[in-house]
Amino acid sequence: MVTRDFVLRPATAGDFPNIRHLIRRVQINPTGLDWRRFVLAVDAAGSLVGCGQLKPHGDEILELASIAVEPAHRHNGVAGSIIEHLIARASRPLYLTCRSSLGSFYENWGFQTIDEAEMPAYFRRLSRLGTLLMNLARQDEALLVMVLK
Repeated sequence: MVTRDFVLRPATAGDFPNIRHLIRRVQINPTGLDWRRFVLAVDAAGSLVGCGQLKPHGDEILELASIAVEPAHRHNGVAGSIIEHLIARASRPLYLTCRSSLGSFYENWGFQTIDEAEMPAYFRRLSRLGTLLMNLARQDEALLVMVLK
C-alpha cells in the first residue's frame, strides 16, 4: 500500500487524458466526463492518484460522479477527501450511483439509498439499465441510486 501524501486541485484541460484513462481503468461510467467539473488528487510528483466530479443533469439535478482512485492509493483517504470537497460545494439534493457493495461507504457522508419511485427520470432509466447489465454479466451486485438531502 502506497502512503504518499496528496493535494486536491481543480483539473485543467491537460489533465483530461489522464482522467479518462483512470475512469476507464477502474471501469466506471465513462460518459459525461468534462474536465472543468473535476477535482483531482495529485501526489508530490504531480501524478494523478484520484478524481471526482459534480455532474449536472439539467438545471435541477446534480450528481456526485466519477469518483476514482488509483488502486495503489486506495485506503489512504483519497476518495474521502475528494467526496468531502465536492459535497461542500454541492447543492442539495445530491445524487450518486454506485455498485451495491459501495453503499455503506457513501452512507458515511449521509447518502441514503432511494427506491425507484423517488428517483428522477434520469436515474430510473440508469438504474434499470445498470441492473440489466449487471444481471447479464452475472454479477452479484445491483446498481444503487443514493441521495444526500
